[in-house]
Amino acid sequence: MQQAKYSDNGASYVARGFELAFQKGVRRYALIPLTINVLLFSFAIAAVFHYTTLWVADFMAWLPGWLHWLEVVLWPLIIIAVLLLFALTFTSVANIIASPFNSLLAEKVEERLTGVPAANGGVGGMIKDIPRTLGREMQKILYFIPRSLGFFLLLIFLPVIGQVLWLLWGGWMMTIQYADYAFDNHKVPFRNMRASLYKHQGKSLTFGVVVAFLASIPVINLIMIPVAVCGSTAMWVDHMRAENLG
Repeated sequence: MQQAKYSDNGASYVARGFELAFQKGVRRYALIPLTINVLLFSFAIAAVFHYTTLWVADFMAWLPGWLHWLEVVLWPLIIIAVLLLFALTFTSVANIIASPFNSLLAEKVEERLTGVPAANGGVGGMIKDIPRTLGREMQKILYFIPRSLGFFLLLIFLPVIGQVLWLLWGGWMMTIQYADYAFDNHKVPFRNMRASLYKHQGKSLTFGVVVAFLASIPVINLIMIPVAVCGSTAMWVDHMRAENLG
């Protein structure tokens, strides 16, 4: 197995993702999810900047007078949280559409890092697995929605702490979203995937928080789907592949 250059923490795997996504032999598999992301986010960016200012102003007006002294702290946290909400929404749509291609990208990155060809892989395998891949995306959505509602209520009604919890939850969602492609390529059950990521929660959470932050930055967010798939696959190869495949 090829040892990853970056292996100390989850954030370093985001850098690893940037490195892998544009390497010869990998970048052509990153092109389709990248194109899908660019098209969707092109429409979303204008909405993000327009509504963020309005929502922040409304929230500050709603804040009780005795908490106005927190405005300096809350303003940047609310902006980040709103941007993250938009990023998660549009990224979720892009990921559903691009999920078969993300799985193929994860497969090719794993082959590159391990030197082991995937059984029944390639474009033919991707097409065959489309129903299962879309079903897995639905599992993620059903896992995310109720928990996101709970954290969103905390975001609104619990100043500061709610914003921090929302950011951490957003990072965890990002990790599950992108790390799952490598797990699912090997048909590792969704519950087992979450348990494996939780076992490496330090790496998993820091990876997701950095991805979530970058996904909220215009222009950079356009390339984050293939970068996150590549980075999370490298993390799978280095730390989780052996323990899940025996």
